[in-house]
Amino acid sequence: MEFNLSQLSNATPHRITVIGGGAGGLELAVCLGKKLGKKGKATITLVDAARTHLWKPLLHQVAAGTMDSHVDEIEYLALARDYHFRFRLGRMDGLNREKKEVYLAPTYDEDGQEILPRQAIGYDTLVIAIGSQTNDFGTPGVRERSIMLDSPDAAERFHQRLINSCLRAQARPRPNGEHFTVTIIGGGATGVELSAELHMTAKAISSYGLANFDPEKDIRIVIVEASPRLLNVLPERLSNAVTHELHGLHIETHTNERVTEVTQEGVKMASGKFIPSDIVVWAAGIKVPDFMKNLDGLETNRINQLVVQRTLQTTRDSSVFAMGDCAACPRDDGKSTVPPRAQSAHQEAKMLAKSFVRMLEGKPLLEFTYRDRGSLVSLGDYSAVGSLMGSIARGSVFIEGTIAKWMYWTLHKQHQITVNGLFHTILGTLAETIDLTRPRIKLH
Repeated sequence: MEFNLSQLSNATPHRITVIGGGAGGLELAVCLGKKLGKKGKATITLVDAARTHLWKPLLHQVAAGTMDSHVDEIEYLALARDYHFRFRLGRMDGLNREKKEVYLAPTYDEDGQEILPRQAIGYDTLVIAIGSQTNDFGTPGVRERSIMLDSPDAAERFHQRLINSCLRAQARPRPNGEHFTVTIIGGGATGVELSAELHMTAKAISSYGLANFDPEKDIRIVIVEASPRLLNVLPERLSNAVTHELHGLHIETHTNERVTEVTQEGVKMASGKFIPSDIVVWAAGIKVPDFMKNLDGLETNRINQLVVQRTLQTTRDSSVFAMGDCAACPRDDGKSTVPPRAQSAHQEAKMLAKSFVRMLEGKPLLEFTYRDRGSLVSLGDYSAVGSLMGSIARGSVFIEGTIAKWMYWTLHKQHQITVNGLFHTILGTLAETIDLTRPRIKLH
């Protein structure tokens, strides 16, 4: 579907509004600010419900306490000033395509006092990049009795419960043979990486003088996965290597097990198994927020993703684009859609930034082609494994150990460079390296 060039006005700068400041949305706003906002060719507005940005693949580290979220957070307002775009605080809950307006719900503080009233933001071109949230598949008890690790707030909540439980164990030792059990539902990258970080955190906590706390005896970490193996969407060799590493850390894995209920006491499975659990983390599957299901007539799929063409334009409105986890974009073969991964959002942001420059020059939009660069899974300080694809070799190259850990680290740095620039990223990395006052894990 071609963009209607008559929508562009020479009288005022073209208004590009980006909803969602995740990996893709923020990178897009920064790129557009530098390419168009700085030159006055367009007005770029970024909207997000939070005031700061945290790279989502780091949430398992925040939950385990191996990363302090406040250290790595990026202020949207500061970035907006430096990179020539505007930031608006708010959560999208509606759209009027005829008026070309996005509606934002009122914003409240922790005491329930209104900070911002309901807002309407106009646009000429709209990009929806709100990401995804955890899908509970309607399983009883999940919403009430588990933590869904899909936001910094949820990760912080999990960390607080973990620390409190360890302090409780110090004051009141458990009966001999009784474990403090963390059950992780979902054997994808989030669940696997969280389990390894938790094992590392437990060992570190015990070194701070918790007399009645032995991580090897007192903590039990369990992963439950409905598929036949962990990391089911990744190559089998990678999955087997990760499973071997986890078993070496005494982390239990239960595959081919479908959870039927989360109760106050633990996790029930269809096979009849029951795992007594103190903390349950639900990391199985994703969906887009429900309000997207009926977003002013735009086409969506069963998990509420907006259906888009390869230009990333929605099928029913050429001025509304979608990218990242909330978009169902066809791949080249037309038989599948682009997977909801950080590398997908990064690639889409780069393409859209080029496309919008072309659009304002009256040229056709680009079409998106997904390039699978492989997968990397971090197991904390213990190891990392992955498969690299693309320019390195035909097919894939399996890596593990120090090389994989280094490459996993560089993924985060590449995101920081895109957003903050090379100079600021180098300075920030040096500051992290020489900061000797911070404990190995966050203890509060």
